[in-house]
Amino acid sequence: MPQMPSPLELAIALIQIPSITPQDRGCQALLSEFLQNLGFTLYPLRFGEVDNLYARLGTQGKNFCFAGHTDVVTAGDPAAWRAPPFAAEVHDGILIGRGANDMKGGVAAMLAAAARFLHHRPDFAQHDSLSFLITGDEEGVATDGTVRVLEWLRARSERLDYCLVGEPTCMNRLGDGLKNGRRGSLNGELILHGRQGHVAYPQLADNPIHRVAPIIDRLVRHRFDAGNAHFPATSLQFTNIQAGDGFHNVIPGTLRLTFNFRFSPESTPVGLEQQLRDRLDREVPPVSYTLHTQLSGLPFLTEGGPLLEAVSRSVQQITGVTPTPSTGGGTSDARFIALDCPQTVEFGLLSATIHQVNEQVAVADLEQLTRVYEQVLQTLFPAP
Repeated sequence: MPQMPSPLELAIALIQIPSITPQDRGCQALLSEFLQNLGFTLYPLRFGEVDNLYARLGTQGKNFCFAGHTDVVTAGDPAAWRAPPFAAEVHDGILIGRGANDMKGGVAAMLAAAARFLHHRPDFAQHDSLSFLITGDEEGVATDGTVRVLEWLRARSERLDYCLVGEPTCMNRLGDGLKNGRRGSLNGELILHGRQGHVAYPQLADNPIHRVAPIIDRLVRHRFDAGNAHFPATSLQFTNIQAGDGFHNVIPGTLRLTFNFRFSPESTPVGLEQQLRDRLDREVPPVSYTLHTQLSGLPFLTEGGPLLEAVSRSVQQITGVTPTPSTGGGTSDARFIALDCPQTVEFGLLSATIHQVNEQVAVADLEQLTRVYEQVLQTLFPAP
């Protein structure tokens, strides 16, 4: 692979590999070859069924890490796409393909930016370090990806001083948004227990379906917290309801609900579960239930510091747009990284088409993003 390829070339090569979670299919081998040619030391890390890659250039000074993922979600019906989802075709200046924004385009820009920066700074590793943390498990359950790599780094007493996560963060145009934090995520299951019976004898049964509507209404109207200056109020969303076995003459005995909290630092997982229990315990007539919750990630915030300042300034300088810091949206692996690296910021491409049919990115945005990433490195590590 040429030493100074365009981000478009790299993005096309990555998109053409159908690396649907958790299958890698050669994505990280492509990255490894590229980074090895730049002088990086490679650490392929396979945990369970997941391939991960940590690569580092330099052993001293500040360690700046580019973090991201090479796995993608499924493409759905290929016939619904304007171009085959893994063909990576360019039409009218638009690159179409699964992962174009989320986040093979971002990974490509990181690689290209590192190559350009090091081309002008061949002595960089004599003073500081540059690393890549790439997982194949971000779109999945995220148990054998970034979390495990961070455990491996801790065991080596190796730290990340700055981490720029290349997830898509912009809404309408490149540069309009960055993430300096994320809300926490708490998943849960609520089972309402009634009494199964014949529909002709409802007085002998207890139908949980009839109970659930007002319960849901009361729970979603409940104010769990008010948020704060950086985070919106905690949100509860029910995601699935299931009851019965499909028989028209049977009143079901149980009803299962799944839900998710996106929560601010004003709440804790334990506190949110307790608030749910308190509300359910006050139901009249009393309701029998089973409740389970599972933490997906804690909230984090990078309120200031050199990295946030460098990213904001670089985005404005290259795109002409002043990015708006936000903690909204979904979760990312930044929620794990920030626990070890307080200077963690996310900035990447547009999120408008991620996980959708015809996911796409403007070729011009790939080039601009590469220039932003390179400028961030130049800002944090000025030439001696």
